[in-house]
Amino acid sequence: MLTQLSIRDVVLIEKLDLAFPPGLTVLTGETGAGKSILLDSLGLALGERASASLVRAGCEQASVSASFEIAPDHPLHQLFSEQGIVLDDVREPVLLRRVVTTDGRSRAYINDQPVAVSLLRRAATLLVEIQGQHEQMGLADQSTHLDLLDAFGVPAPLRTRTAGAYRKWIEATAALAAARAEMENAAREEDWLRQAVDDLSTLAPQDDEETQLAGLRQALQQGERRAEAIAAALADLAPRDRRSPGPASALRNASRALQRLLPAPTDLNPEAVGAAEQEAAQEALNALERAEEALAEAESMLSRLASDAQADPRLLEQTEERLFALRAEARKHGVSVPELPGLLAAFNDRLAALDSGNARIEVLEKTVTETRARFEEVALELTAAREKAARRLEQAVMGELKPLKLERARFIVSLLPLEAEAWNARGKEQASFLIAANPGQPPGPLAKVASGGELSRLMLALKVVLAGRSAIPTLVFDEVDSGVGGATASAIGERLYAVGRSVQVLVVTHSPQVAARGDAHLRISKSVNRGRTETHAAPLDAQARREEIARMLSGDTITPAARAAADSLLKGV
Repeated sequence: MLTQLSIRDVVLIEKLDLAFPPGLTVLTGETGAGKSILLDSLGLALGERASASLVRAGCEQASVSASFEIAPDHPLHQLFSEQGIVLDDVREPVLLRRVVTTDGRSRAYINDQPVAVSLLRRAATLLVEIQGQHEQMGLADQSTHLDLLDAFGVPAPLRTRTAGAYRKWIEATAALAAARAEMENAAREEDWLRQAVDDLSTLAPQDDEETQLAGLRQALQQGERRAEAIAAALADLAPRDRRSPGPASALRNASRALQRLLPAPTDLNPEAVGAAEQEAAQEALNALERAEEALAEAESMLSRLASDAQADPRLLEQTEERLFALRAEARKHGVSVPELPGLLAAFNDRLAALDSGNARIEVLEKTVTETRARFEEVALELTAAREKAARRLEQAVMGELKPLKLERARFIVSLLPLEAEAWNARGKEQASFLIAANPGQPPGPLAKVASGGELSRLMLALKVVLAGRSAIPTLVFDEVDSGVGGATASAIGERLYAVGRSVQVLVVTHSPQVAARGDAHLRISKSVNRGRTETHAAPLDAQARREEIARMLSGDTITPAARAAADSLLKGV
């Protein structure tokens, strides 16, 4: 409910802080005292249109804050969650604040977090409902009528079943549409798809094949390079031609040349060569023999290596062809090589879906037919329940109209069938509250047929009937008693008081009968201070309240008879 209203520099109000209790609060005051300014200020905090004319003369801006206490399960918490507004505690007060400057621009805040005015307005519609002479929020909006009817007399489990059946029908319809779209897409690309499957099936990519082929290719390339190095070494050891006999021939020739320096066994004059030269020549000859043996051993080893490292050019070629073919196919489809097996499986699934698509679509069509039939069956039960509730609501409201001086009016709840395209989770119809204000007059929408006062009283009758069934915790009535008096005003006061037992009610009234029913009483007054007119509002104690009601009865001159009448009204409560 609304707990605090703080107003700064709005028209004639310089500073005003008001506290509102539960139950019925009445606001009274002389004509022109500023009651409309108070409601305009509240409307500003609730997201209504801002105007530079609201800013008090000589001030740069006007501001209004409205504080509310709401239940932990109030729908406003869901809205806050969707919009990213965080409350530290679900029991934390909700503060709606609006600031408007002299250029007509405004800023909106919820719990001091800047928000769009549209969000402020959405939040306000869950907190306050206003019925006035010139503007209505709630009852005049036809989109709220079905919820009001359901809250009055339609079982919640039936509404839940209808919503569930609708959801299943919509889900089945969406699945059918997706399957048909998939079929159409698959049919358009069937030739390409079959060719892609043939190509991939022929290629037959295997898991981890790229890694294995790349490793094998690297090993074969390294083997080829080893074989080439060994062959080059052997070629350098082998004779090229007669002019380049090779290292083995050169060693043998050198050995023969040295042997001539040594005496032959049959030499008759061994002293011809010196002993030292013979020794050196023998050592050189021995070294050459060892070199020949080492060269022969190296040649033998290289020959064995050449045999072991024999390259396989054909295997390398085949490996590269396979690897390059896999990579080319992957590039063609925009995937990596490891994804090719999965891609082939996906393409096969799409072909299988295409081949079996008609059967799947038949199954889905049957599901759509069954779920639609189930929705229509449950929705028919819901319609029947609403028809019964509508008649009961008509009777209940009609029973409240006579005491409110609307005895000639007829209240009608009309259920309007929706086209199949407009069926929704709430069923197959929309509700509309109609009124025929006078006999012989055709019924019409509330906002067009009823006057401001009639609509406010009709709203009051509905609220009496629907007491406690709405999530909106605060109702505001602006001069609901306009143009009536006596017994009718008393009846209005009684009903406002009754509604105030289940929700908070604020009413601007000129009727002493209504004012006497209030749980709390605020008097709006106007004064001139230092040449400036100011509007004030003050809560009244019992004595001041008696005087205010006496003033409402007799005018500016309060007579003993007026005080006695005020006492009678207050005692009659």
